[in-house]
Formats: sequence, C-alpha cells, structure tokens
Amino acid sequence: MATNPLTELVAVGQSPWIDFIRRSFMTNGGFGALIAAGDIVGATSNPTIFEKAIGGSNDYDDQLRDLVAQGMTDPKAIFDELAIRDIQMAADLLRPVYDRTKKLDGYISLEVSPVAANDTEATIREARYLWGRVDRPNLMIKVPATSEGLPAIETLLREGINVNVTLIFALEVYEQVALTFVKALSQRAAAGQSVEGIASVASFFVSRVDTEIDKRLEALAASNPTRADAMHALQGKAAIANAKLAYATYQAIFNGPRFADLRARGASPQRCLWASTSTKNPNYRDVLYVEELIGPETVDTMPPQTIDAFRDHGKVATTITQDVESARQAIDALASVGISIAEVTKKLELDGVKSFADSYNALLEETAKRVADVRATMTGSASKTTSDPALGALATPVVEALAQLDRDAFGERMWRKDPTLWKSDPAIGAKIIDRLGWLDIAQVMESNLGEIEAFANEIRTAGMTHVVLLGMGGSSLCPEVFRTTFGRRMGYPELHVLDSTDPATLSATERAIDLRHTLFIVASKSGSTLETRSHFTYFYERTRQIVGDREVGQHFIAITDPGTTMEADAGRYGFRQVFRNPPDIGGRYSALSNFGLVPAALAGYDVGALLDSALAMTKACAGDVPAAQNPGLTLGAIMGAAWKQGRDKITIVASPAIGSVGLWIEQLIAESTGKEGRGILPVAMEPLGTPAVYGSDRIFAYLHLENDEDTQQERAIAA
Repeated sequence: MATNPLTELVAVGQSPWIDFIRRSFMTNGGFGALIAAGDIVGATSNPTIFEKAIGGSNDYDDQLRDLVAQGMTDPKAIFDELAIRDIQMAADLLRPVYDRTKKLDGYISLEVSPVAANDTEATIREARYLWGRVDRPNLMIKVPATSEGLPAIETLLREGINVNVTLIFALEVYEQVALTFVKALSQRAAAGQSVEGIASVASFFVSRVDTEIDKRLEALAASNPTRADAMHALQGKAAIANAKLAYATYQAIFNGPRFADLRARGASPQRCLWASTSTKNPNYRDVLYVEELIGPETVDTMPPQTIDAFRDHGKVATTITQDVESARQAIDALASVGISIAEVTKKLELDGVKSFADSYNALLEETAKRVADVRATMTGSASKTTSDPALGALATPVVEALAQLDRDAFGERMWRKDPTLWKSDPAIGAKIIDRLGWLDIAQVMESNLGEIEAFANEIRTAGMTHVVLLGMGGSSLCPEVFRTTFGRRMGYPELHVLDSTDPATLSATERAIDLRHTLFIVASKSGSTLETRSHFTYFYERTRQIVGDREVGQHFIAITDPGTTMEADAGRYGFRQVFRNPPDIGGRYSALSNFGLVPAALAGYDVGALLDSALAMTKACAGDVPAAQNPGLTLGAIMGAAWKQGRDKITIVASPAIGSVGLWIEQLIAESTGKEGRGILPVAMEPLGTPAVYGSDRIFAYLHLENDEDTQQERAIAA
C-alpha cells in the first residue's frame, strides 16, 4: 500500500495545515475529505484568500441576500459575517482533530484587519471581538508581528486568546515574538492562572525571502559578469537558511530552562509555522520549502497545489536541524556580497503589511460590489446578462454532460493533475502531467509579479522606446492580443511582435524601431525554434553594429524553459535578463506565464489586474465547484455535447476592440482538439452571414464588451 507523505509528516512531529478556505470547499466535502485522509490537521486564512473566494464564486450569494434583506450595507460588517461563518464551519470540521490531539492541532486562523497593524489598541479590540463572535476554542487570531502588534499579542495571550503571530521574516523579530509568548504565559502563571491549552504559532515566511534575494543576486550578476557564477550559486539558499536559524532559536528558548517551568505547568510551546512555502521559482523543486524544513514541534501551512504536490512526490526526513552551520555560512556569504538579510527581511515585513492591507481593501471593495449586485437583483434593477448560454436542443445533453463530470469528480481530478482523465497509459500520462502547469500558473506568477514589474521599471528608466518580441505561435499570440487591444501606453516602450519570416514584415519592424533604444525579447519554450533564433541572430548583429560589443547584450532578454540552449546562449551573449518559465506549460497555454506577462509589463499594461481576473476565474473553476456552477467545465460540456450532436465547428465572434482574441482562442482550440480525429474546428475573424448560410454543424461563441451592441446578424443567429 502506498504511503502518504503528508501523514508521514505528522509521524515526525510536523503538522500539515492548509492555507485556503472557501464556503463550497467545506460544504461539498472537500475540506472534510482532506481531514479524514490525514492530509491536513489545521488551516489558515488571510484577506487575499477571502477576496478570491468571495469575488470568484457564488458561494456566498444566499448569505449575502439574507444580510442585505436585514438592512446591512457596510462592506466590513458584511465581510465579518461571511468570514465568521466560514471560520466557524472550518473550526467545527476540525474539532475532532483538536480533541484527538489534545489541543495540539485542529486550529483555523482568522486575521484582524490589516489596516490596524500599526495600532495596538485597535488590534486588541478587533481580536477580542472576533474571538467572542467565532466562539470556538480551536480558533487562532492572526496578528502581524509589527512593533505595534507585539504588545497586542502579549495582551491577548495573557487573556487566554490563541494567537497566530504572522508576517515574521527576521530572526530578531522571531526571537521577540517567542519571548513575548513566554512573558505572557509567565504573567498568567504568576497570577495563578492556568497556562494549559493556550495555543500559539509563530508564522515565519519562507519563499518570499528567496524571491527578493534571488532578484538582488541576479542584478549583481548582471552588473559583474565575472562573478555571475558565484552570485547564482547563492540563489535559493537564503530562505531555508533563515528558517533553520529561526528553528535553532526556537530550540534554545523552548527546549531550555527559560520555558522549563511553563512546560512543567502544562504549557505548550509556541510552534514555528512555516508560511509562504509554495515554490515561486520554476527552477526549484515544487516541494523544496516543505522538504527542507521538516522537524518536530513545527507546522507547515501549504496552499492546495503544494498539498497535492507533496502528497504525490514529497520526501519526508527530519531536515530542519541539518546543516545549521551551513545556514549561517549562507547568510554570511550574502553579507560578503553586500546583501543584508536584516535589511531584506525588514523590507519584506513592510511590503507584507502593505500587501495584506491592499488585499483587505480590495476584499472590502469586492464585497461592496457583490452587495450591490445582490441588491440590484433583489430590486429587479440588475442589467440583463449575456453570459448565460442559449443552448436550444443542446440543453438536455449539456445537463447530462455536467452531471457526468460531477460523477467522475472531473474538476477535482483535473486540479490534482490526474492524467487518467484522458489516457490510462502511464507513459502518455507522464507527458500529460508535464503539460498541466497552466492550471496553477496564476498563483505562481502572482508571487513573481514584483520582480516582473521591477524589471519593467528598469527598462523604462533605461530609456528604451521599443520592445520587440521575437517568437512564434504560442509564444507570440497572447502578446499580440495585448498589443492590438491596448495599443501604446504613454511613457512606456511600444510593443512590437515579430512572428513571421516574411522579409517584408521583418524590414517593416526594423524601420519602425530605433535599435539604439530597443529591447528584444527572444521567446522560445524549447530554446531552439528556428525562426526565433534566426530573428535573434539578425537583430543581435544589427544592434551590435550600432551600440557596440559591450552594450549589445543589454538590449536582449530571453524567455525560455530552464536548461535550454537559449538559456545557455543568453549567458554567452551577455543578455540583460533571463526569465525561466515553468517547464510544465505548453506554448499555447503560456499566456499567464512569463511569455505573456513579461511583454505586457514592459509595455505598461496592468499585469496585476490581469492576474486578479485570472485568479478570480481560477477560483470560479476550482475542483470543488460543482460542474453546473463552474464556467470552465460548463464551457467544456457545451463544446463536447455539441460535437456529439454533429456541431463540430465553433465561430468566435468578438467585439471589434478585442477582435484579435479570436485568433488566440482559435489556436488554443485547434491545437488542443482533433489530435485523434475528434475535435472542433474553430473559426475566427469570419464576416457573419445570415442564418440561412449556416448548417446545423456549428455553434457560436460571443465575446462582447460591456455596452457593445449586437449586430442584426448576431441577434438573428442567436435566435
């Protein structure tokens, strides 16, 4: 019988918690199934998770209608009601774990308003309010480890309120947090109060440290090519080293005389909780930050995709106490090249507080929008939606297809990257798994957004006036959609896309740019695309003739998979930057990866808003969402049912301002179906005829901007 690495973690003293919450995740059994399987023994939440859950699903509509009917209008008050119910449901589902482990695990966390992070008294008031309203012993109140937060944490612990101390990056801050916990419990003991059953974790953030430091090392390597190898050798080391040193501090405090008396009185130590353990860099193993930080009396809170990855191929061993001296040496090595871990972690703390505050404000805005939508629906003033499909004779087959998808647990299995949904042959299955990285790429890229935007600002500051993408097919279609849809943004380089070998097209591109102020993006997943390499060779030589041998490399960046010949050539030619893409994404699915987002950011487009929309749709299409409420599965069911009825063509009709998106969708469909003679033929940019010219072999998909009028032909065909 196969072992489960997640349950093996518990055996060595580490508690796996999930960093995710959503109403349907609990009501449809997904959350309970993870608990029953022993995959998780606790959970955490944060404003970003709630924002995506509330904005990206209809899970909360019934409660929203009830609250609006009661006369509630304040977004914060309404959010509190939504969140408190979710937290109560999660706490109740986790209560058996809490009882079985004698209050060690089975906790769910709820965060105080991040806007109170710099106000001690406001934090205390809100924490007391939430503790009383949720009214569950297995609740933890999350409080940031800011200078204003520490006194609040001490007060709350002294009052017997469980606290998850969050946003810890620095060793010095961690030590303050641990000593604050000891002080609070010592005060209770001195006052004759019990110290048993008061739970706390210190949430020490991990991968963000590498993201920030790796970026700085990359900049140092670019400015000093002779030391590039030494800089690259230090990448991916800091986060794990920082966490191992924090655990060494934990051992000194909680396994030493300072805590001995409290342990004897029944107090539990404040465990280290490793947060931000999903891997952001595609070059690193996807379970790196879990495998390297395993040890007794610790917690690891993981997002769903990391839970799935670790269950699938995680390796369990006590690693947190290994190579501690090497960890110190890694921090010292960073200092020797001018990178201060103290300065980096302070920046990350400030950024973290701001990020959570921004997410909280966005959450309130999203809640306000949902309330407005509900009120409009209740009063009959809601605008007519055009998103509901007109299915006609397809209605029954589609309903049957959706029911079958639910019976097959298709959504849950797809997000688990189960290749048997398509093929039972293990060899083919391995290839399928290697092409499903697009499922969670939005979460990965959200973590990399700061690096991309910083690079875009660097290029803008450097005076580049043009950016030329050299790529073919999947590497170029999405950037072309961005370019034709959004045009040129004032103050940013103009984006050009060269995806043709036609000499006239190449010459026209060259005439439209100033080589002295142009950045070229060499985009190739394989790194060996002949057309793209030919374009690179031509423009590298033309640019070299103008700017000289020393500067020419600064006019080129590469986007490619790790380990390709293009990555090697980028080093050899002195490219300004290399963006390594996750290798488990096929070219045509790469829109939300570096292939799409880097060109978009360089052109000044709002990549953050794009990812926000993508993440909302990711949540709407999550594996725990019933098929009939899941827009992705619903679209698939419609297309599949249509094909079975002989409708093997789909015409894509788009508003003129977004007309080019049809060509992109055309490629997605054309290259993803029909591989075995069974597929749908997509048709884009087709002038519409009258209904009489179409047979019964096609369906129509409409992509309309708000307030865009249907044409007479569109209305007739839809009818």
